Amino acid sequence: MVDVDGSGWAAWRFARRVRRVMVTAVSGLMFSVLVLVGILLWWSPGRPRPFLDADGSVLPGSISEKFHVNIDGVEQGMFIKGEDSSNPVLLYLHGGMPDYFLTQDYPTGLDEYFTVVWWEQRGSGLSYSSVVSPESVNPEQLVADTLSVTNYLRERFGHQKIYLMGHSGGTFIGIQAAAQAPELYHAYIGVAQMSDQLESEKLASAYMLQQLKDDGDAKMVRMLEEAPISDSVPLPESYLSVRDSAMHRLGIGTTHKMRSIVSGLLLPSFQNREYTLGEKINTWRGKIFSGDQLWNTLLSTDLTKKVTRLEIPVYFLHGVYDYTVSYPLAKSYFEQLDAPLKGFYTFTRSAHSPLFEEPRKMREIMQSDILTGSTGLADPT
Repeated sequence: MVDVDGSGWAAWRFARRVRRVMVTAVSGLMFSVLVLVGILLWWSPGRPRPFLDADGSVLPGSISEKFHVNIDGVEQGMFIKGEDSSNPVLLYLHGGMPDYFLTQDYPTGLDEYFTVVWWEQRGSGLSYSSVVSPESVNPEQLVADTLSVTNYLRERFGHQKIYLMGHSGGTFIGIQAAAQAPELYHAYIGVAQMSDQLESEKLASAYMLQQLKDDGDAKMVRMLEEAPISDSVPLPESYLSVRDSAMHRLGIGTTHKMRSIVSGLLLPSFQNREYTLGEKINTWRGKIFSGDQLWNTLLSTDLTKKVTRLEIPVYFLHGVYDYTVSYPLAKSYFEQLDAPLKGFYTFTRSAHSPLFEEPRKMREIMQSDILTGSTGLADPT
């Protein structure tokens, strides 16, 4: 049959043009992805930054390492940083995900006075591995890992005791480790100390609901109202889907000034040059993996009943804007906690991360009070 009006020929030419455009678009996309991966690989050498003196030479006596060590049958990674490796050792326990990458934009300065160990726990970050079973990422194992890491550091650096600092979810593990083996530690430091996290979520939900109503955000208000928090665990999925974004928007999340998880956490995690690209990806894979394992246990455990006394000095440091882990609940827990020496420190410009938000005040407390076993800078009682 003859195509008298040429419509078939036109359709063929149009289809050919569409195919050409699609091939060009796909090729361009693949090229862009390859370029992006290439840039990320180039930007991710994965070597820890050394401490340098005024002449640009490595500072004598300093330490800047990234390595893995076998802890209770699992290879676990950590950074060790300090201007003087003979300084006291400070073991840092991160919360829901390792946050060492934030030190690039928020230097803490703690490595001036301590040999700081940024351990990335079983199933997280540098320690993420597909061979780690979900069942092994539980509080009992993480406490045991903490004690094993502690003993490794004591032996390596020749110290009878070290300092233990937990942040957020790390406080859940840290305070239990300090209660189990006080002889290993000079002091316990809880930054954004957990207490009764289920109650904390109720307070956060109520606060966010009121603030979002005041802001006129009908969509988020509806989502929170449709997901009330009761005494049961797990929390409603609809609440969890809006929780982090709402907290950051309202200045009660990671930091008081951080308004976006993407710009505040995701992008900085890929900009830090001390991780390889694979390690950066594993930071987020591990957050999903380990967070799911621990979250419901944290919610269903009331630490105020589980740990009522520590045999060593205790310091709680908390941002007044923090609703990720409740400031008033932490203060109440501090008041009832029995310890030979204790100090509570309010950070008036911080939310969840005072060590990154107010580093100068943090350093002053660590140097003047914690290293000397005193509480001169603590809040009045």
